[in-house]
Amino acid sequence: MEKTITITFTPEGNLELPPEIREQFVNGEKYSVTITEDGIFFKKAPKFNWQELRNRRGEVIDPHPLTTEEICDLVREVRQGNTQ
Repeated sequence: MEKTITITFTPEGNLELPPEIREQFVNGEKYSVTITEDGIFFKKAPKFNWQELRNRRGEVIDPHPLTTEEICDLVREVRQGNTQ
């Protein structure tokens, strides 16, 4: 649904939003603002979903996983490089 509503920009630099617009905003929620030649657009920023990240990480299969010994060797190399 598309609806056009006029808002006012005050001399103090604030936007006066009518109640029907103000009600759409939620305290603490983040919004992305896109500025184009045609206008300024507000959109709810997507919430970060930790469970989705965990699920996606679980789907990744390393075709050549490192062994514990290989990881230890890499750590030793890095430590030796830092002390020289």
